[in-house]
Amino acid sequence: MQESLQNIRTLIASLIDINDEEWAYYSAMFELKKFKKKEIILQVGEVAKSVFFVNRGLLRIYFLDKNQKECTFHFAQELSFATDYESFLRKTPSKYSIQAMEDTEVVIMSHFMVHDGYKGLRYGEKLGRVLAETHFFLFSNKLLELYTQTPLERYEQMNKLFPKILQRVPQHYIASYLNISSVHLSRIINEQPRN
Repeated sequence: MQESLQNIRTLIASLIDINDEEWAYYSAMFELKKFKKKEIILQVGEVAKSVFFVNRGLLRIYFLDKNQKECTFHFAQELSFATDYESFLRKTPSKYSIQAMEDTEVVIMSHFMVHDGYKGLRYGEKLGRVLAETHFFLFSNKLLELYTQTPLERYEQMNKLFPKILQRVPQHYIASYLNISSVHLSRIINEQPRN
């Protein structure tokens, strides 16, 4: 299992100083889980009890609009975290669902583990703060993009954030992420220069 935890260890070590003793203690609480393509790993209305670190694969985070239409909010690719943080922190029903877009392997951090890390790791509170800040910036940037960028600019930004996303995700999910129609997305794609 330690080999499967190498990615998350590298990421955590890039955020905080963590020694071998702390890692041995903390990593014993991780759970490794695999999800099949299209499998829902968090459903709207459930309390988010875990934070998912994507080892391999891709997750889609989405919500339902007033007409019960799925609206893609974000994609969590390799080496990133996913959950409904508000639900996770407040233990309230989730406003988001999370679905595997590919066969996906995640490292699961439980609610207990995250809070235990605040006390059990020298820099555990810093780790929690950095993860919360990352989530805040994700929300802030998404909101700004929707209000200040053209669909083409959002498309270009998406390709920087998620390289090869067009090969990994059906176009209607990408159009939803960009807040445009599938027809508009097709037009943007077709207008791109061919390499």
